[in-house]
Amino acid sequence: MRCDVITLFPEMIRAVLGESILKRAQASGLLDVRTYQLRDFAFDKHRMTDDVPYGGGGGMLLKPEPIFAAVEKIKILRDGDIRVVMPSPQGKVFNQEMAEDFSRDERSLLFICGHYKGIDARVAQGISLEEVSVGDYILTGGELPAITMIDAAARLLPGVLGGADSALEESFEASLLEYPHYTRPYSFRGMQVPDVLLSGNHAAIREWRRAQAVMSTQRKRPDLLSEAVLSPEEKQRFLSGAYSELPLMEESK
Repeated sequence: MRCDVITLFPEMIRAVLGESILKRAQASGLLDVRTYQLRDFAFDKHRMTDDVPYGGGGGMLLKPEPIFAAVEKIKILRDGDIRVVMPSPQGKVFNQEMAEDFSRDERSLLFICGHYKGIDARVAQGISLEEVSVGDYILTGGELPAITMIDAAARLLPGVLGGADSALEESFEASLLEYPHYTRPYSFRGMQVPDVLLSGNHAAIREWRRAQAVMSTQRKRPDLLSEAVLSPEEKQRFLSGAYSELPLMEESK
């Protein structure tokens, strides 16, 4: 998976992606992340990348010229094989489906990170790009959203998390939240691990985990259930209200 990031603060990107699992993914060649300092593409001697907005108002806008120059340079470096993404609160909301789409795309994902008040509108007008939002709130720049999207997509690549099934049963897969997990000790402050998880009965464990996932989704994110693939038995139990009557982690003691 190839990722290019245009930013005024490349160290923000490197600091996060240079640690833990994503660091190992890059070392193993599964992930290729390159950062580009936007100021290096500015035309004037002061390397100015921002200016005041026409029509007045507070804040500064990133100028179009350096961004166009950076995109065109990266397009040459990647042989034109790029997919441009601009983090923006006005874009389509990022989700697990989009993360999977990114992870499967053989093109280089090019992220344009805005800052200050925003980016000159001619960037979105003149460059074929996708505006993507990580939520209905405002951040100081596009770096954190870019990191979030790269992380979410890269961890889906085969080999990044180690085990082949590591990412298959996480929240939002099959439009369900994930079931609860436990580790040692068995008992902690009066809370015990559900006995079914110690039973060695893998069929019973799978059934318990599936029920917990459906129950958790119904109570925390019922909006997801319309997209979930449920068995006839699960649908009947859901329609009858049986899941609502059961406590989460019902086998805990």
